[in-house]
Amino acid sequence: MNNFFSELKRRNVYKVAVAYAVVTWLLIQAASIFFPAFDAPPWVMKMFIVVIILCFPIALVLSWAFEITPTAGCSLRTRTFGQIRTRKLRESARKTWRQKLDVKVQ
Repeated sequence: MNNFFSELKRRNVYKVAVAYAVVTWLLIQAASIFFPAFDAPPWVMKMFIVVIILCFPIALVLSWAFEITPTAGCSLRTRTFGQIRTRKLRESARKTWRQKLDVKVQ
């Protein structure tokens, strides 16, 4: 069980849960101001809250599966691909500089 909670912490699920709670609270506060201003029926606010509550487990599952963080939605695979891409760009830049230097030396 301890391993499970350490894995939640490693995958930033706690951070996503806190960020979701803060954003949800702000959205509900804004909705409670704007919905009556636009004469929305009371069931709209109820459905809004239900949708937010139902999306919370989905956000947690996505944060577990893709290691989404509140600062940047980025998976481990994307970072690895980005590192590989950066390495390839560096290597190609080195090759072009070497080719330019070879041409100038000859």
